[in-house]
Amino acid sequence: MAETEGAAVPERLLITRTTADDGTCVVTLTGEVDLDGSARLREALLSCPETAPGLVVDLGGLTFMDSSGINALITAHQSEEAGGPRLRLAAPRQAVLRVLQLVGVDTLIPCYPTLEEALAA
Repeated sequence: MAETEGAAVPERLLITRTTADDGTCVVTLTGEVDLDGSARLREALLSCPETAPGLVVDLGGLTFMDSSGINALITAHQSEEAGGPRLRLAAPRQAVLRVLQLVGVDTLIPCYPTLEEALAA
């Protein structure tokens, strides 16, 4: 079996940005966040309008997150502190939740078990 490299390798991270009825920016992640995708994630999180009432990151489709993903979330949190939209995390799977808990991000950024709860908060 031959290995495929470069552009032929399918993307490991899918980032979708939508807007909820109240104007909250929802960034949905599917796949894995590692060094290769962290810059795209940071860009997606920071591109939500500052006038948005909030930013919810839906982690339900995320199977892996390394320290570069954590750094992107912390950058978004710092943007919130500087007047950006209020950041919330939603629906992390156990493996991703464990990483968030290990580094204490779950105490820094509110984390909700479902997307619906994060949007309502």
